Amino acid sequence: MAQTPPIWVSEQDVVALLDMGDAIAALEKGLLAEARGEAQNMVKTHAAWGGGSTLHAIGATFPAEGFVGTKTWAHTEGGACPLLILFDSENGSLKAIIEAFALGQMRTGGASGVATRWLAAPGADDFAVLGTGKQAISQVAAVLAVRPVRRVRIYGRDETKRERFAERVREEFEVEALAAGSVAEAVEGASIITVVTRATEPVLPAEMLAAGAHVNAVGAIVPSRAELSQDVLRRASRVVCDTVPSAQKLSRELIEFFGPPDSEGWRRVEPLSSIVAAREGRRAGDDITLFKSLGMGISDLALGMELYRRARASGMGREFPQPQRATPRLRVARGSKQ
Repeated sequence: MAQTPPIWVSEQDVVALLDMGDAIAALEKGLLAEARGEAQNMVKTHAAWGGGSTLHAIGATFPAEGFVGTKTWAHTEGGACPLLILFDSENGSLKAIIEAFALGQMRTGGASGVATRWLAAPGADDFAVLGTGKQAISQVAAVLAVRPVRRVRIYGRDETKRERFAERVREEFEVEALAAGSVAEAVEGASIITVVTRATEPVLPAEMLAAGAHVNAVGAIVPSRAELSQDVLRRASRVVCDTVPSAQKLSRELIEFFGPPDSEGWRRVEPLSSIVAAREGRRAGDDITLFKSLGMGISDLALGMELYRRARASGMGREFPQPQRATPRLRVARGSKQ
């Protein structure tokens, strides 16, 4: 039987097919599959060159759903072009290539949304965002999707950018948004804090955090970067990661605090999938709750599978020929006689 041609799903298709609420729902479904043993991550890997450029690859398997896949991208000063590639888990055929910048924003923001839903206080409504880069707006969208936020305070090093970002938040979400003059001013009394920066040294100490705050730490995804002071981890009642193995390899903050992967301290770190599966929210007596986001293949695949199904159902995406499966005969160059 002829195989269905693969589809190319553009950035415009992605944003037309999925919103942040849809992304959070798809992520929770993928996390439940992970908790049941029906999905498995490929541990994230990366290589660096030049003045901070990095090549990344992550992936996951969902054999019960019929999908496996990888996402890869090169992050450079000149930009990035992430692509998610979906394969059929039964026969290895190509199912889709999805342009994955918007998908990545929804995945990263959505993961913080899932963590905030389960770990932040039910009435948390004062939200601080540290960072005004490309991921920041999706972080705002995700938290506003799960909590009745009345105020957003924003800090970034560039005064003009933080003022513009606050204006954008006011216009897009119709919520009070203020540009703060410092980290301390932004987070004072905040019940939810998202840190999404490219800081190479910690910017958020424990002394600035209000009792009972929930923190999403999103920006430091390679060992050269750090956003949280070690005393934040000492104070945290709960530490949750999207993927503990990746944190043990890539999170400088957690590695410095908990030590090598076989150290006893890592037993404190909970995978987000276990929180979702247990349907267990914030516990009585919790002080700081911390979600450390590294990015994982299960999250990307969860969104990718949903996008693929919606694209097929709606006729979106551009079909192209299935790559040739047979191995062509190689030409051999004969060397000259010595």
